[in-house]
Amino acid sequence: MLDIQEISTPRLLLRPLRGGDLAAFAAMNADPRVMEYFPAPLTPAQSAALARRIADHFREHGFGFWAVEAPGVASFAGLAGLLAPRYEAHFTPCVEIGWRLAHDFWGRGYATEAARALLDLAFGSLGLDEVVALTVPGNRRSRAVMARLGMTRDPADDFDHPDLPDGHPLRRHVLY
Repeated sequence: MLDIQEISTPRLLLRPLRGGDLAAFAAMNADPRVMEYFPAPLTPAQSAALARRIADHFREHGFGFWAVEAPGVASFAGLAGLLAPRYEAHFTPCVEIGWRLAHDFWGRGYATEAARALLDLAFGSLGLDEVVALTVPGNRRSRAVMARLGMTRDPADDFDHPDLPDGHPLRRHVLY
């Protein structure tokens, strides 16, 4: 069993994904509202494959995406984590911070709270000098989280995501 550090905040517990989370994880990934700024919602099989990749990333890097639990509210509200992207861009290699919450948990400050805890981990015990965040220009909710975290954007760093084909409507990304 992989030993993944749990992280507590005033309202949240960031913990490893569990087998009991997989149905809620798949439902979140299948929700078109949640996946609006991703290429497509995920099928249950794609969500299961993503859960395996999350576990593999922890084994390889010692960090990754944690399940976000809101004790007393929800055993699974979404994910938040740190990722070492595999694609090449002008800012890689790097560590990226990200989050994905089920729609029912939007607007509660959970993404910001979880991300602050992850930045503390990144700059503390992981000893990182920099963490980036990225999204498509139209994703105002995530960009607002990035701003609340104190992350800044230089438009000169915006880029076309190499995992998306030319002409794809989500290819252009902003970098914080």
